[in-house]
Amino acid sequence: MSRRMDYLINNRIIYRRDPVNDEPSDVFEWGNFYKEGTHECYELFRSKAKINTFKSLKWHLLVLLYLNPTFDEKEFKTLCFYITNIKNNFITFEIEKEIVSSMIHDIYKLDLERPPKNKMRKIIFKDYTWLTLSEKLSIVGTLIGRTKIASKEKIQECMNAIHDMNTCITIQRIASMLGCSTRTVYRNLDNQLQTQKNLMNSMI
Repeated sequence: MSRRMDYLINNRIIYRRDPVNDEPSDVFEWGNFYKEGTHECYELFRSKAKINTFKSLKWHLLVLLYLNPTFDEKEFKTLCFYITNIKNNFITFEIEKEIVSSMIHDIYKLDLERPPKNKMRKIIFKDYTWLTLSEKLSIVGTLIGRTKIASKEKIQECMNAIHDMNTCITIQRIASMLGCSTRTVYRNLDNQLQTQKNLMNSMI
């Protein structure tokens, strides 16, 4: 079942934000490219994956508070209880109100001058680009840089980009983006990357 986003939309709660300080290296009709990457892009609830751990829940709530700095504690508390109500389809597990209250207290007193930790992004597509998945993968492959040596860093970038498209990560897709053989990708896909790949795919 899909998330019940009506509360967030009706109350104009911000849950997505493009970079505000980092300037893109190139601007295209379909979106922006950051050569050095940016950690400032927050896109909550874009994929179908639900929150399935306490760590992930705490991060989501922290980001929501960071993106909505005018929240008072009562508004934040109301939002938190809405997100943690399993009937609203944001999380996969039941959580006691006492635990939510404790989490709210801990998060609300944190220093929000420092942005919450976030993964690096190099390519950010606009919401409505009309590009097909194949076209997006081609763009990512071109901008990341085609190479016969599929380094762990480039494989990681490809995995992140594919996951951001809410699409299953496959060795063939990574190889196609990097312009190398699947054998080359397999050779450089260590256990850590393989584990991360499996985890990302489980969230689709």
